[in-house]
Amino acid sequence: MRTYLVSFAAALFAFPCMGQQGSDREVLTYLKEVEWPKAYREQDTALLDRILASEFQMIDDQGNWYTKQDELEYIKGNKPSYESFRYEIKRLDIFENATAVVSGVGHIRSQDEEGPYLSTYHSSNVLIKRKGIWKAISSHVSGIKKMYIVTD
Repeated sequence: MRTYLVSFAAALFAFPCMGQQGSDREVLTYLKEVEWPKAYREQDTALLDRILASEFQMIDDQGNWYTKQDELEYIKGNKPSYESFRYEIKRLDIFENATAVVSGVGHIRSQDEEGPYLSTYHSSNVLIKRKGIWKAISSHVSGIKKMYIVTD
C-alpha cells in the first residue's frame, strides 16, 4: 500500500533561499529536514520537480518502483493528513565524486479511524551534485511501523 510515508523518502533539493552559501552538509541537512517535506506537505510539484533528477527512481516498502513522473503525479492528488512530521538524519556522507547518501528515520504523528498513532519508517537517499545543485537520483523506504497511542 502506497502511503505518505513512502513519498517522504523521495528526495532532496538545493532550495534557492539556502543556496550554496552553507557547507554541503548544512545544505543537505536543511533540504532533508525542511524543504523536502515541504514539497509533499504543500503539494508543491514545482519544488519536487527541482528536487528530483530526471532519472530518479524510488523503491517503496513493498518493493514497488516509482519514477520522478510518478512522484509528481502522486503529490498532486494526495494531500498529507498527518499532524506532524520530523525526519531524523542518522547518516549523511558526502563523497569526493559529488555523491551523497542521506539516511534516517521519519517520525509521523497522525490519526485514523482506530485513533491517534505514531509511525516511523527508515529511508535512504542517494544524491548527486550537478552544476552546484544537489539532485536526488534514488530513494528507498523500509521498516514502516505504526504504534497506536493509548488514551484513558
